Amino acid sequence: MNSLLGVGIYSVQEAAAITGIEARKIRRWLFQYRNNEFNGLWKTELSGLDMSDNLSFHDLLELRFVNAFRNHGVSFQAIRVAALHAQELIGSKYPFTCKKFLTDGQSIFAQTLEETGDECLMDLVKKQYVFKQVISDSLYAGIEYNDNNLASRWYPTRSRKIVLDPTRSFGKPILTDFGITTETLFAAWKAEDKNYRIVADTYEIPLDQVKAAIGFEQRIASNEVLH
Repeated sequence: MNSLLGVGIYSVQEAAAITGIEARKIRRWLFQYRNNEFNGLWKTELSGLDMSDNLSFHDLLELRFVNAFRNHGVSFQAIRVAALHAQELIGSKYPFTCKKFLTDGQSIFAQTLEETGDECLMDLVKKQYVFKQVISDSLYAGIEYNDNNLASRWYPTRSRKIVLDPTRSFGKPILTDFGITTETLFAAWKAEDKNYRIVADTYEIPLDQVKAAIGFEQRIASNEVLH
């Protein structure tokens, strides 16, 4: 268990709910095998452990960038090649999440274009504004980095009342200032006939914090319904 501390643990369904990316896509991108050989984009941070069908905090964040590429039409193969080039240039297993990708991404895509001929990469290479639209500041919003330039925590809402921090509660969404999981508060809210005040009084947490947690969990629940 010590090897899992500070890594974060998310099932595919949890990752889908938090990111809004379909679970089937996550499975295809990270857990795809052909002829018993691994064919995903990268092996997850938990692949060598008993939790190999789960994702880590860094896997979760990197998926958001892959999803942006795919939504722009970049092929699976081109993303795989770009990821390898980016890992070499940036020196990180999770290069897309690294802010250095904002400045080096176009050159990485140019190199990938030469190798793959992916037509959708053309706009990303030749048109700066298109690249900025795909690799937007919003993808990096709320991500904090450590001294090694790795993402250390992510605030998924603008208020920053909620955080995903792999060193706290295995990376589950928690209230930043109180450490209690949003899932716990959501369950209590439903058990108390959706009474915010009772939950706030029970856990001795300000009402606005309870409402932030419930709102976040409702958003996750809506993603689960869609997927």
